[in-house]
Amino acid sequence: MSRIWITGASSGIGLELASQLLEQGHLVAVSARTVEPLLRLKQEYPNQVLVVAGDLAAPQEVNRIGLQISACWGALDQVILNAGTCEYLEASHFEAAMIERVMRANLFSAAYCVEAALPLLRNAPKGHLVAVCSSVTYLPLPRAEAYGASKAAMRYLFDSLRIDLAEEGIDVTLVSPGFVDTPLTRKNDFPMPMRWPVEKAASHILKQLARRPLEVAFPAPFIAAMRLLALLPKRLQLKLGKHLSRPTTDNQS
Repeated sequence: MSRIWITGASSGIGLELASQLLEQGHLVAVSARTVEPLLRLKQEYPNQVLVVAGDLAAPQEVNRIGLQISACWGALDQVILNAGTCEYLEASHFEAAMIERVMRANLFSAAYCVEAALPLLRNAPKGHLVAVCSSVTYLPLPRAEAYGASKAAMRYLFDSLRIDLAEEGIDVTLVSPGFVDTPLTRKNDFPMPMRWPVEKAASHILKQLARRPLEVAFPAPFIAAMRLLALLPKRLQLKLGKHLSRPTTDNQS
């Protein structure tokens, strides 16, 4: 039985990961700003769930959550940083504030959580730090400036942390999903090839995490295609990106 902290646990991948881990008998601390789904998990698994709700983009709230977990369990065996958001930028109405919002929700919140989690992971025999990144970081895509930049920064952050934490015996894994059917992706207004059901995605992630790999990337054909396209010369990547771009309408310009 492991002690696990999952962020972004109120819906989508986070909620499904929490549900499957609880079904396996683990202790799970669940964080999100929306409290009701967390309380439902607590009601279903009263002896296994620790509700630690809060705004993870607020460092003082993340610090409180860390102290709450420490008071209850004293240590964490695994942390799964899944919280985040996605906004698409229209270059015709470039909004720097959107970059800041998405960076705070994805990158900064993850950094605050790492700061709170590391002392607890160090108290476990062999801690495991997991960050949900994105396959979008393999290739620049239209309208993904804010989301892609935040996830690319996360990739670098956790790749570097993996090196610095290795001597302490703390493993670091990146999760790079393709498209998964969640409330967030259902808002997308473009085709999503090879989209997985959230149950399948969560089950695959947990199965792979048991091996503590450097990265969990799926689905394999989609990831292979993205990586191959990333090897194209920049001019060809630009041509591809222009082909994928939505035409600018009078309402957008």
